[in-house]
Amino acid sequence: MTNEDISFMQQALGEARKAASLGEIPIGAIIVSKGNIIARAHNLTERLTDVTAHAEMMAITSAATALGGKYLPDCTLYVTVEPCVMCAGAIGWSQLGRLVYGASDEKRGFQRFAPNALHPKTKIEGGVLEAECATLMKEFFQKKR
Repeated sequence: MTNEDISFMQQALGEARKAASLGEIPIGAIIVSKGNIIARAHNLTERLTDVTAHAEMMAITSAATALGGKYLPDCTLYVTVEPCVMCAGAIGWSQLGRLVYGASDEKRGFQRFAPNALHPKTKIEGGVLEAECATLMKEFFQKKR
């Protein structure tokens, strides 16, 4: 974990807080290319009434548009929670170069159900600002109960 990883994960946490303020599950994502943020997103499944509107999916679409191509091998996705199987599939299809996530998701995370879903060259780093990412999720669901 580098200082750069921490800084970018803080940006993803900002996106997650935006999601929470909208009543969305607080997951945020950013995509970085050559040290610059090219995409920012947060969950919008409730607002868009779309089960595929996860932060990662929204960020991948935005990054592909920004770069003018569907493959993202030179990019890093920072996401506050381990991606689900659907998002891992999209990460794999986009050939993302690196995935950095905060909190693990033992119930729905891709590593439990589809550990080989990512592109073989994608590097994975988990646990970046894990406590902050997990706390945001726990607090959100405690308020819902």
